[in-house]
Amino acid sequence: MYILIKYNILNKYYYLISKQNAFPPASYFVPKPNNCLFLKNIPMETKEIKYDRLVLQIKALIDQRCSEIANYANAAAAIQNEFKHWWCGFYFVNTNNQLELGPFQGPVACTLIDFNKGVCGTAWAKKEAIVVPNVHEFEGHIACSSESNSEIVVPVLKNGIVHAVLDIDSTEYNTFDAIDEKYLMQIADLLSDC
Repeated sequence: MYILIKYNILNKYYYLISKQNAFPPASYFVPKPNNCLFLKNIPMETKEIKYDRLVLQIKALIDQRCSEIANYANAAAAIQNEFKHWWCGFYFVNTNNQLELGPFQGPVACTLIDFNKGVCGTAWAKKEAIVVPNVHEFEGHIACSSESNSEIVVPVLKNGIVHAVLDIDSTEYNTFDAIDEKYLMQIADLLSDC
């Protein structure tokens, strides 16, 4: 006999089909009206687990037959779909030596950023990732949106030269940490080969 149970983790619905007596421990279930059982206390996915899955997904999405714009657009969409940040996207170094808006997910954004200006321009100048727990305390921060409170920027290097930057903003303070930096750098490395 198979039984179907619907449960919710992080606003995503999952279905468990299992043989009777093969369910998780009874402590995971909470009786609800109408004789339904709902799972509770399911261990939450860690950020590392989400990133492991995301890196694999982006690796599979990269298509060498397509333009880099298509690949970067899918990467931005995959990151946004997994983490639901305020803004996620790319800026490319253009021929005028500025960062120019590329594929992104979120509200409208600044279109051009100068070298060594704001978090994106500083990450470009330093050729390194920058994690900003509170953007209002970052000297020279460019406020493309007043809703942004923390940010991470990771450069995408091609042959040791910054080609683009991955910029992610959050409405929460202290959203990003060394875990985000580690995995977003892996994603930037994958994109550097497109």
